[in-house]
Amino acid sequence: MTRVAVVGGGLAGLVAARHLTESGVDVEVLERERTVGGRVRTTREDGFTFDRGFQVLFTAYPAVQRELDLRALSLRRFTPGAVLARPGHRSVLSDPLRNPGAATETLFNRDVRFSDKLRTFKLQRELRHRDPDDILDAHDGSIEEYLAERGFSREYVENFAAPFYGGITLDRSLGTSSAVFEYTFKMLTEGDIAVPAAGMGAISEQLADRATTAGATVRTGVAVRSLDHSDDGATVETSVGEESVDAVVVATDPKTAGELTGVATPTETNGCVTQYFSLPEHVDLATGKRLLLNTADARPNQVVPLTDVASEYAPDGEQLLSATFLGTPSRDDDVLASEVREALESWYPSRRFVELDLLRTDRVPFAQFAQPPGFRRSLPAPEAPDGPVVLAGDYTQWSSINGALDSGRVAANAVLDRFD
Repeated sequence: MTRVAVVGGGLAGLVAARHLTESGVDVEVLERERTVGGRVRTTREDGFTFDRGFQVLFTAYPAVQRELDLRALSLRRFTPGAVLARPGHRSVLSDPLRNPGAATETLFNRDVRFSDKLRTFKLQRELRHRDPDDILDAHDGSIEEYLAERGFSREYVENFAAPFYGGITLDRSLGTSSAVFEYTFKMLTEGDIAVPAAGMGAISEQLADRATTAGATVRTGVAVRSLDHSDDGATVETSVGEESVDAVVVATDPKTAGELTGVATPTETNGCVTQYFSLPEHVDLATGKRLLLNTADARPNQVVPLTDVASEYAPDGEQLLSATFLGTPSRDDDVLASEVREALESWYPSRRFVELDLLRTDRVPFAQFAQPPGFRRSLPAPEAPDGPVVLAGDYTQWSSINGALDSGRVAANAVLDRFD
């Protein structure tokens, strides 16, 4: 039987392991951390659920539909749209076609011009008929250039696009590829934004369960130090010894993948800092299960009332909020928390947030790799390494859960093709 080592137990590696095992391959997943999931992990403490930085699932992603059992994840869905917030002012901007209850608020929202709302609806109709893969492969510029070319106003950019897509791409300047904008915009209009009731780590746990049920072996706490290969197979040197296999799927982070294979991988990264706060349940932020976008500045970029969406994220009597700062600010945790409190008090001037309690700070220097215009032309192909070694990871496609999941399938197929 063909033996394959999958290096890395993140989304890509777990998907690759399941597909290979279901095709009759003997698969062993080697994960250096004590838990699987890579960047998609969840910690539970004192009744609270903390994802590793603010993350959500786009249910319309093609790979999500193909690789996950969404029903089993018990998804908790956000309401489409957002609350636009600045000192002394809040307003709702939503999709009236998907959220009719907010149609009046959206129609009369003065933070976004009526002409911008019409351009948004037109863009929805256009993208509805576009193939997602064609979107990613099309010629692109920056998101800022794209919106300007389509006639969107500066108010639309500053009051909605910059904070909203700043949260998605971790780039409030909107210098990210417009292909990423079109792809995610299409997914937003065709599906939901959600989190599993048990946290985003439930996605990784489900993938691991499906891989092991298919017959794969998942070993955690095992670090891979080097690979040596020939046309006949490969030797994997790990922290617990050497293994000889027929092929290797390298499904690590880009830096580690480059070190193991010698292939050039993305080096420029976008990071973020996410803080989690408790607040008594009786303090109602009245967001209607929507994000709070900071239209004034990026301190923080957004605040998310997580327990409005998923009550399971906090114990009884408490609610859990997250606040995300873009980049890797050097200010200490307490200073950042003070900025969050000041922002909330400015958005809700009739309230005091003395009971806002900082629970946890996640500093994530590598949350995404940078995706400027034309970024896909420089990404490595799955078959780029020499010998019987294949890459799997979102950095072979684009920085997203969809990219990670789909890359696992592509890598598995590349291995299977080698042994046909």
